[in-house]
Amino acid sequence: MKKVRTPAVAGMFYPASSSELEQQLDLMFEIAKPKNNFGKVRGIISPHAGYVYSGKTAAYAYNTIKSKSYKTVVVISPSHREYFYGCSIYDGDAYATPLGEIEIDKATAEKIVANGEHISFGEMGHRGEHALEVQLPFLQKALSGFKLVPIVMGDQSEEIIDDLAQALAKSIDEDTLVVASSDLSHFHSKEVALELDYRVLERVKNFNYEALVTDLNTGRSEACGGGPIAAMMKAMDLLGIRKVEVLAHSDSGDVTGDNREVVGYMSAVIYE
Repeated sequence: MKKVRTPAVAGMFYPASSSELEQQLDLMFEIAKPKNNFGKVRGIISPHAGYVYSGKTAAYAYNTIKSKSYKTVVVISPSHREYFYGCSIYDGDAYATPLGEIEIDKATAEKIVANGEHISFGEMGHRGEHALEVQLPFLQKALSGFKLVPIVMGDQSEEIIDDLAQALAKSIDEDTLVVASSDLSHFHSKEVALELDYRVLERVKNFNYEALVTDLNTGRSEACGGGPIAAMMKAMDLLGIRKVEVLAHSDSGDVTGDNREVVGYMSAVIYE
């Protein structure tokens, strides 16, 4: 029997109707065009809230890969619902969205597991996780003919970040894109959120993932996917890819008009 991870948050975080979803994606891609063109994009950072809140910010990142060609896309997500030590790669055959199924790249996934000490196959972290799922329709709209390696980080300690980064660097090739799924600060006033978020933006701009991890661990900044960001950036560093640009920053108050308790979002691109 084919094992497919079916959509868990369609109709909540994004439209469940394929036609409505296509229309919303088309609109976001049209209005969120980066100022610069980038050559070989190897990694992006994208937010994972409902599309009405963070979709435009995400589209800035996905526009940088539109119509490019990748054999494999690795998506790294935090785990919001389940804690577990290490990283989990979905053990099925495909991930589905209203736009269709994306086949799992089992060969690349097996390499990553073999090269990591704390990475395993399973369903842990995948069952109801939205942070990975919401990236997939963007990928389906921007690319064609790619396979997926879906990774959920159950623990974002420095040991796990380093383990995943090393495993990725040993396992992926130049036809692979890595997506780090992360929102920024949560439920502060816009004024406080801007201060916290700009620290993350500066660390990314300066390609300083070690300082980013220190800031997150000491509370100087917040990012629920800080582990995915740091693991992706360290993997790129190990591969000698260090050009980066922050593309967009926003928060939920920009949409709701309520600036008392906002959630921050950013998108960025890492390229050769």
